[in-house]
Amino acid sequence: MLTLGIIGGMGPEASQLMYREIISLTDASRDQDHIDIILYSHASMPDRTAALREGRAAELGRLLADDAVKLRRFGADVIAIPCNTSHSVIGYVEKSVDIPVINMVEETAGYVSRIHPGGRIGILATNGTLDAGLYHDALRRRGLEPFVPDERRQKIVMGLIYDQIKAGQKGSREDFAAVDYYLKKNGCDGAILACTELSVFRANHELDSYYVDAMKVLVERCVTLCGGRLKGDSK
Repeated sequence: MLTLGIIGGMGPEASQLMYREIISLTDASRDQDHIDIILYSHASMPDRTAALREGRAAELGRLLADDAVKLRRFGADVIAIPCNTSHSVIGYVEKSVDIPVINMVEETAGYVSRIHPGGRIGILATNGTLDAGLYHDALRRRGLEPFVPDERRQKIVMGLIYDQIKAGQKGSREDFAAVDYYLKKNGCDGAILACTELSVFRANHELDSYYVDAMKVLVERCVTLCGGRLKGDSK
């Protein structure tokens, strides 16, 4: 099996959630059935949305690339980054190493296109991810219509991410319900949790299959690409 290298710490709780989910989704009856993982929790990484809005994308890209090189030197065969906004500079990472770098955005858009072909898909993400158009482009290439919250609801999403989850809270069900109502009222067939802090929210609160968690998609791809077996996989 291949060794997975994770560039984490963005944020730390999301990184530990990814590690937990890799374990929980792997079909294993002994330690040796799990994939090997190297997790680098780079919590001091600059805020991704702020870096993009301040014109510091190249700095962010170089820092992520340096992390990938470190993981490669430690023996990683595959790189994953559980931070959606960071994917705006994933090209820096891909050029820095000679191993696969899993693109969470592309993997998630591909998954959504299979379950909601031609649908309208809500995107719940940071301002940085929305500004970069990451999911807009990935969804449109697959014949899907991206839909984002209006300014009022986007403030709620950012509050959930920064003021609640990143601050160590579980996240307000009432705040999320306001966004949920808005998406469904505007005809969305489904929605993507396109921020790993929202993945933490999903872990804290039960959400139905209307929401596709980009982190879970990433986790499943990590397990299979590294040679592990997913629970419920009949192959």
